[in-house]
Amino acid sequence: MISNGYVVTPETEGHLDIGIRDGRIVELIEPGSQHEARRHIDAAGLQVLPGGVEAHAHILEPAHRGWTKGEEVWLQGPEGSSRAAAFGGTTTIASFAFLGVHDENTDDPVAAVERRRALFDRKSYVDYTFHPGVVGNPSDALLANIDRAVGAGIPTFKAFTTCVTTAQEGVKMDDGPMLDFMGELSAAGGMLLVHAECDELVTHMEAKLKRENRDQWYNLHLVHSSTSEELAFQKVCRLARENGTAVYFVHVTGESGARVIAQARAAGQPIYGEVLHNYLCFTAEDYKQPDGGKIQTYPALKTESDREALWKGLIDGTLTTVATDEYTTDYATKVGGRTVETACGGHAGIETRGVITYTEGVVGGALSLRAFVDVFSTRPAKVLGLYPRKGAIAVGSDADIVLWDPRVERSITMDDLHHDGDYSIWEGWDCTGWPVTTLVRGEVVVEDGRLVGSLDHGQWLPRWLDRTVLDGPGV
Repeated sequence: MISNGYVVTPETEGHLDIGIRDGRIVELIEPGSQHEARRHIDAAGLQVLPGGVEAHAHILEPAHRGWTKGEEVWLQGPEGSSRAAAFGGTTTIASFAFLGVHDENTDDPVAAVERRRALFDRKSYVDYTFHPGVVGNPSDALLANIDRAVGAGIPTFKAFTTCVTTAQEGVKMDDGPMLDFMGELSAAGGMLLVHAECDELVTHMEAKLKRENRDQWYNLHLVHSSTSEELAFQKVCRLARENGTAVYFVHVTGESGARVIAQARAAGQPIYGEVLHNYLCFTAEDYKQPDGGKIQTYPALKTESDREALWKGLIDGTLTTVATDEYTTDYATKVGGRTVETACGGHAGIETRGVITYTEGVVGGALSLRAFVDVFSTRPAKVLGLYPRKGAIAVGSDADIVLWDPRVERSITMDDLHHDGDYSIWEGWDCTGWPVTTLVRGEVVVEDGRLVGSLDHGQWLPRWLDRTVLDGPGV
């Protein structure tokens, strides 16, 4: 029983006690009621929130060798990622199973996910699920296997409209194959996750800056530009309209991308957008710091007006979720690439996603507490096909619960963090509000800032998308 806490969901908030049995919430009752329980957790003075849902995390992947000077570097594994997630109040992680990268069989997404499940088994403190990722154009065999994968609880697939940098060949999906891919996903009840940039513009600008000796990392926004994002988003939305395909744009970076999403949603398309918490706090001007490359995530940071537009989109519902694009390497790898071609993408963010969004959003006055819960937990659960099992405090839902202390004030140091990396872009960031206790399916994983959970507790989650998500902008 969790007692005396202030329970917050997107729909309501107030003092309630929560009864938990066999990993599920079994009752919500007025505080002070008489009830027996094997264990009581006193949440007096704390906010009681549904556990966070991270929609976009790269875990136990080989880092791109163009970013590592040809050396083999692996991203943080499930133990470190799930530990950081639990300390950050996140109880569910969606990672990837890239066909041909994580699995030698490029045609069978079910087999790829099964192999990833084996690597995560008994190595995660929190629950997890996977998006199959398609590198390049899909084969006929892969297209034929989509329906079986969606039926097996694997409904979200990632693709690219760009190779991201010229050092990565064969990554992008061409327009015709993309249309076929969308058609199969739509027919099966699946959704496309897409990294959308105009590959021709990216390639052109990268080559141009090299010729002009302007290819330093702090010019990344000139290569991965707002124009590139706008053109790619427009094309993807137009292709998706052919078959009514649901699309989730990962890492939206600015006003033009958000505007395209808003227009598509207004027209009734099932289009969703994700913003990363570093995009809400930094701009391309921050690249000019001596180690400014450490804040790079592809696509690049944009302008102050773009940053403000992302907040606006999050507030008005144009953007659906706050995620991280988690990609944890060591500091030397992260800042080793000094050009627009070799700058390493991503960073450790899964633990700070909540505290940064809470501080800048709730404390900063941009988001209500309910709206924070929505973008941190409930909306990602809905768009991924996990709601109401996840992302809710309701009878029958998993008891994934985080106790949040709004009184905590601290400037982030590495001692506050629990990932396997040796740096954080958030060191020195002043925060108000902090997760102190995290439960995953009723089991306490982090208690009063101490790790008490077991690595064998996390489970794989099959998912099925609701028709409200697939048939229109239902989230």
